[in-house]
Formats: sequence, C-alpha cells, structure tokens
Amino acid sequence: MRMYVYEVFEDINKAQTKKEKVAILKENETWALKDIIKGSMDPNIKWHLPAGEVPYTPSQPHNAPSNLKRQNTKFSYFAKGGKGEEMPQYKREKVFLGIVESIHPKDAELMVNMINKKTPEGVTKAVIQEAFPGLISE
Repeated sequence: MRMYVYEVFEDINKAQTKKEKVAILKENETWALKDIIKGSMDPNIKWHLPAGEVPYTPSQPHNAPSNLKRQNTKFSYFAKGGKGEEMPQYKREKVFLGIVESIHPKDAELMVNMINKKTPEGVTKAVIQEAFPGLISE
C-alpha cells in the first residue's frame, strides 16, 4: 500500500543520510509527491492564490473522502500560466478549499505550505536534484 505524501516526508525527516532520503523519495515516487516538491521549491512556480494562512476546515484523518494523489492534477489551476489562468479568483480559491478540506489534514498542510513556498522538513535542493534530476529549476 502506498503511503500518504505527508508520510513520505515524515520518513525523509527521520532519515539520517542523504542516501537514505534519496532512496525514500525514489521508492515512493508519485506525481503528487513531485508536485508538492516542485511547487514548494521551484522559484519559477508562482501561485494565483494569496499567501498566508488558509481558512479551511480540515477533514477527519481517518475519514478523508479523497487524497492528494487524486487531487494533485488540479494544481495547474492555481499556478500562474496554468490551465486556470482565466478562471475567476473566487472559483480558483473555492477549488483549492475543496481539495484541502477533502484530503488528509497533514497533506492539506503540505498544500498550504506549498503555496507559501515553504519547503517540507528534511528536504534539501541537493537531495531532490539527486532523486529527481531536473524537477526543480536552478
């Protein structure tokens, strides 16, 4: 069974060496994981969402109706230059809230941190470049 995205980052944070962190990333490679990393760390990604705290009601951890691996395809609606470029701001924010309120609360925190450009704990640019070359811009 695949782990939640937040669980992968928890394991990376516990890992002692760069080699272990790279191995964890490679073993658990998903588009959702890579999208969170790219959205958080790539300086070329800009968001059409306001930075700061997001007022939302987190779902119950044991009863989240969806997951980040299903919802990450909607990230392009939030990125400047993406599919949602012409989408009204209120609608874009409504879609974002719909996602963070329907996924595991710790994955929702990752999404909020992503739009605030906060890198997940335990992850460095060097680790990402070794695990996923070319994922983030220099």
